Amino acid sequence: MRTIETRAVVTADHTITLTLPEDIPPGECRVVLVIENGKPPVSLWAGWEPHDVELVDPDNTFRREDTYGDDGR
Repeated sequence: MRTIETRAVVTADHTITLTLPEDIPPGECRVVLVIENGKPPVSLWAGWEPHDVELVDPDNTFRREDTYGDDGR
C-alpha cells in the first residue's frame, strides 16, 4: 500500500482528474478519497457544556498504598 497526497480541482460537473506516478502499476486498485474543504471537523462534544469537576474527597489521593495497604495486594 502506498499513500499519495496531492491537490485537485473539482470542476463544475463535479469531476477530478488524477495523474499518478509512473511506478503505480496499471490494473484495479483501492482508492480512498478524503475531501477537506477548509472547515474544521465537527467535534462530538461541540454541544456539551463544560462541568467543573473535583475529587469526591480532596484528601483521597488514590495512591496504591492507600488502596491496597502495606502488603501490596
